[in-house]
Amino acid sequence: MKIENGFELSLPVAEAWRVLLDIERVARCVPGAELTEKLDPNAYRGKIAVRLGPVALAFNGTARFIEIDEAAHRVRVKANGSETKGRGGAEATAQFALTETAPGKTRVAIATDLALNGAVAQYGRGAAMIGAVAQTLVDQFAATLRSELASSEGAGPAVDAAPRPVSVLALVFGTLWRALRRLVTPRAKREAG
Repeated sequence: MKIENGFELSLPVAEAWRVLLDIERVARCVPGAELTEKLDPNAYRGKIAVRLGPVALAFNGTARFIEIDEAAHRVRVKANGSETKGRGGAEATAQFALTETAPGKTRVAIATDLALNGAVAQYGRGAAMIGAVAQTLVDQFAATLRSELASSEGAGPAVDAAPRPVSVLALVFGTLWRALRRLVTPRAKREAG
């Protein structure tokens, strides 16, 4: 399954590049994630917790940089993980590309190729919904990162170090709300115009 999403940062590309390659800092901003071990300069072990309604899923896995192109501000990461209760797993290859959108503004485009297996694959049947939920996760990550960046300029960290499970149900409702809002907004503008 191919998923494309992204976010904006109010940083120049070179500074955003340095921030996003600081894996310990980035991991603190990923909803439900915890970095547990640095295996080598390009590989990390971690875990992530996800709640799907009454079902709590937890994955242990690894992520490895397979390409770091500093001149193009692009990285490729390969990640895999297994659900801790043996309900399946996931493998993904993701590319992150940074581009300047305006002076002091950076767009981070993310292209992911995701494969789910086992019982976990049952939850990933709707590619459009998985893509929308992925964007919601990216939005939460970006908001937390922006808050962490703002707090590092001021008084102390704003990020809670304890990982919290991601509520997929809340993500789905948020995704549906945004989709409904997109449908209503153009109609309201047409009626007003």
